[in-house]
Amino acid sequence: MLKVWSKRHRDLGRTRTQVACRLHAVLCELVPGGVSKAITAGQAAHLLASITPAESVAVARCELAAEFIEDLRRIDAQMRDTKKKLATAVRAAGTSLTGLFGVGPVITAAVIGDVRHASRFPSRNHFAAYNGTAPIEVSSGGRKIYRLSRRGNRRLNHAIHMAAVTQIRNPGSEGRAYYDKKLAEGKTRKEALRALKRQVSDAIFACLHADARRAASTEGPGGQPGNHSVSRAAGSHPERQRFGQATPGPGPHPTAAAPIAGTAGRSSIAATSPPAKQQIQVERPQPREDVRPAGAARRRPYSTTRKAGSERSGAPPPRPKATSRAARKTGPTS
Repeated sequence: MLKVWSKRHRDLGRTRTQVACRLHAVLCELVPGGVSKAITAGQAAHLLASITPAESVAVARCELAAEFIEDLRRIDAQMRDTKKKLATAVRAAGTSLTGLFGVGPVITAAVIGDVRHASRFPSRNHFAAYNGTAPIEVSSGGRKIYRLSRRGNRRLNHAIHMAAVTQIRNPGSEGRAYYDKKLAEGKTRKEALRALKRQVSDAIFACLHADARRAASTEGPGGQPGNHSVSRAAGSHPERQRFGQATPGPGPHPTAAAPIAGTAGRSSIAATSPPAKQQIQVERPQPREDVRPAGAARRRPYSTTRKAGSERSGAPPPRPKATSRAARKTGPTS
């Protein structure tokens, strides 16, 4: 459920960004010099009320801007409703992620929706590799260099990024202190941000594992609430059968007939079974003597066969053919 509402909130955010950009473009054409990018629906309505269109094109742009303002207000109302549903679902989950600075219901829903079970990751390093906060080493020679990793789950990486940026924007947070420490060590701003994101990833992993251990301690061996060795599942003890045998033994066959006199010792099934059909033996032809084991018939040479046939018919033997064209022209030599 958290993943469903998290995706809904993400889609509404993208739609709001598109509408706000189109509204800003229309207002820039109406106001000389343009307007600020960070504009709300109330500010846009107040600005639009102060514009007096002089041409038909300007009138059409004002009407279009008014429609964009209505769309922006409608989307804002939908996003507020979605945030309320997310907050209710997060409270029902009973997670400790909301205790981290910069992690609210939206980020918590995105993390739990994508991670599902923290037991999938053996260590925090595996979790960092999954969300893309583990840097990639590109060292050369004696220089130790790590670059940004573009692997992993990008939705989860974006949630961690938003939490890190929120901590940097608040000077009194521990994340801002860690960020300033990395800057003092000579790191660039992006390198310090990547280091802070890894710290946020480790903190989220610790909270997820703590939640999993707490959930496991509140369930007994049989999957029922309780923290004792006796299972609460009904009928779990082998001596306490409340519903009888689960799989009854085989009963008498309905077609079995009563034993007939004189057939003592015979099976009732054999007595009622139909008589066996008489088997018919088919004689297969025996192989001839001149057939080879491989199946090919033994044949005489071609020359011997023709010679034997000509002797029986009394015809003269065939004249041998000339071996070449020159021999046929000259004929037999004397």
